[in-house]
Amino acid sequence: MIAYASRTGTKRNLAALRKANWRLLVSAKGVLRNEGFRYALDNGAWSSFQAGLPFDVAAFEKAVDLLGADADFVVVPDIVEGGLESLRFSLVWLKRLEGIGRRRLIAVQDGMDVDDVRPHLGPTVGIFLGGSTEWKLSTMQSWGMLARKTGAYFHVGRVNTAKRIKMCSLCGADSF
Repeated sequence: MIAYASRTGTKRNLAALRKANWRLLVSAKGVLRNEGFRYALDNGAWSSFQAGLPFDVAAFEKAVDLLGADADFVVVPDIVEGGLESLRFSLVWLKRLEGIGRRRLIAVQDGMDVDDVRPHLGPTVGIFLGGSTEWKLSTMQSWGMLARKTGAYFHVGRVNTAKRIKMCSLCGADSF
């Protein structure tokens, strides 16, 4: 299982991440540098959601232009806790991002079901488990099973405890 940490510029933290073979998750709403690490590109929707702002299309497009090509994966734009409206929004972006990065991940959100997402998954389109913490923890197993059945990559977002890392492992996550 691959570990990603939110991008940091602190030399001590970067050294510790390098020593542990972690990668970086660079947000479109943050500093657009990978510090020499392998990395994934997050769309910045969570940061906008936390600030009470709409999705920042310009920031995401700039991030894709600068870092998308070499990203392990790109998180397709979504609407945090937006259910099927988020999926519809993501599917428009999914097509626009074809060929960017090694793979694209659909951020699954509260209100989505595995049957809603299954038709869109495969080797180059995977799952980024987002949504509210309660929903994420209660549905993680189902998303892991779907990823295995479809050959899709499975990443769990906002994993910040040893207990959640263990849950990711038990659910077959490729990364957190």
